[in-house]
Amino acid sequence: MADHTEGAILQRDGRTYAVMARSPGGLVTPELLEKVAATARKYRVPKVKITSGQRIALIGIPADDLAAVFEDLGPDAVRRTGPCIRYFQSCPGIENCRNGTQDSLGLATMLESLYREKPFPGKIKIGISGCPRCCGESRTRDIGIMGNAGGWTLLFGGNSGTRPRFGDVLAKNLSTSEVLDLVSRLLEYYQIHAQPKERTARFMERITLETLQSDLLNLIPYIPLER
Repeated sequence: MADHTEGAILQRDGRTYAVMARSPGGLVTPELLEKVAATARKYRVPKVKITSGQRIALIGIPADDLAAVFEDLGPDAVRRTGPCIRYFQSCPGIENCRNGTQDSLGLATMLESLYREKPFPGKIKIGISGCPRCCGESRTRDIGIMGNAGGWTLLFGGNSGTRPRFGDVLAKNLSTSEVLDLVSRLLEYYQIHAQPKERTARFMERITLETLQSDLLNLIPYIPLER
């Protein structure tokens, strides 16, 4: 029998659930907003909230309505809540913000198409900022990507939880293609070497930046060797 609660988040009352609607980089369309509004009205959802990860949460759904809610939201519903890539947070970027230096929204969309809800040992949050003002919270995300005039800076191992940690700066002045390649290599390394439920912040504290450099970073041609 199918588990209709899969993908839903049990709430504090122990009876109702929240369902997330995906909005990569915080982008929404009129069609998505209309679908969310229609679903909230149809099932009398008591609360609809924009989350800190720039997703739309429909909160307070009884278990008996979950299957129908997921069906009505269709592919816009987030269907995985276990250890996986949770979201792709982004600032407005160069096309919209006068401070932007790189296309953060474009990069968020590319990464979302490659890694949406892909399972990993621990949950992963990705923050992308179009400039060093870091409105995408890149310094405190598992993978942080931050733009500047010379390209992208990539950080790894950040966390904003109860034991906050700034991510380690792994490379600077990367092209978009280099960012995509480095993200792929980091996720593969993390997939192989992380312990179950180990977030990247604790992973980096355990293995150390020096180990990551010798195992991975020093082998990548577009990252200069330390002198």
